[in-house]
Amino acid sequence: MIDMITLPDVSPDMIANNLAPFEPTHPGEIIKDELEARQITQARLAESIGVSASLVNEIIRGKRGIGTEMALLLEAAIDLPADMLLNLQNAYNKQVAKSDVSFMQRLSAIRNIAAML
Repeated sequence: MIDMITLPDVSPDMIANNLAPFEPTHPGEIIKDELEARQITQARLAESIGVSASLVNEIIRGKRGIGTEMALLLEAAIDLPADMLLNLQNAYNKQVAKSDVSFMQRLSAIRNIAAML
């Protein structure tokens, strides 16, 4: 096992494993890249999984999230693992929530109340 080295002047937020991307990655970006690599249109994907082309477009543009059923449909159609898409969506949602200042203030207030219980 490797011992952790403590650097006195380095904030834990600046350690590579603790860094969050500047912009979170929406699973739609991965789907878009996959479609481009396979030369599949959004309309063709939508038709193959039985949803509207506008729904696929909203996902690809990051305007709509991916739920379990959509992840399973995409896995069947373009072989992107559903678990990977769901984990990516969850990480995206979490990072977006953490970047919301008012929400983080609300969390802090709840933590303060809970600490007194």
